[in-house]
Amino acid sequence: MKRRSLPVTAALATAALLLTACGSGDDKSGDNDKIAGAGQGAETPKESASPSGAPAGDKPDGVDVSLPKDMNLVFDWDKPKDKNEAAAMDDAANFLRAIYRGVDKRTTKDAAVTAYATGDGLHYAQVQINEWIKGGWTATGTLRHYDATTRSATNGTSVEVAFCADAGKFYGKEIKTEKILKTKPSIEDFDYFKIIMVKFPTGTDLWQASKVFVETKAAKCQ
Repeated sequence: MKRRSLPVTAALATAALLLTACGSGDDKSGDNDKIAGAGQGAETPKESASPSGAPAGDKPDGVDVSLPKDMNLVFDWDKPKDKNEAAAMDDAANFLRAIYRGVDKRTTKDAAVTAYATGDGLHYAQVQINEWIKGGWTATGTLRHYDATTRSATNGTSVEVAFCADAGKFYGKEIKTEKILKTKPSIEDFDYFKIIMVKFPTGTDLWQASKVFVETKAAKCQ
């Protein structure tokens, strides 16, 4: 049995969590030109980053988003030409890194989580991390993100970052036994994400995830 990537799905049937409250399931927002949640503002990060031995490249915005060597998040996408969209895409990746850093550190209060998430996005991150903690799991392997697109709201402060995720080589690992939970490859390995990133209102390049929509078992990502 394999512990699934975001969102948690039926791979752990009795313990699985489907984040319907945060928009998981079939997302129909593509039928509308307006970006869902684009009017939502950002909140001030609740914690500052603590010093660590992470390389400088692991500290965008001064926040440590480093992960263990066996937890590999790959972002196989091209950066858009628009400056805001490029920054939002970078921080969407940092949002995902922050969640798995929380999984590794066994806490929802890591500085990376509170820096790169706000509102419903912060709730999504906290629920995900807590489910891994409750199950006694951490993660190992490679989680690939690809086929990314970006779309800006007219107000210039919101960007939708959409992409596919392939968890076929990304597994849960029992912390007590170090047993890796694997299953056979299937459509359950593929998810399609839309993350609404909002610009932090300080004139910096920091963007925060404010809403998360997930289509599970996404055939279009195969």
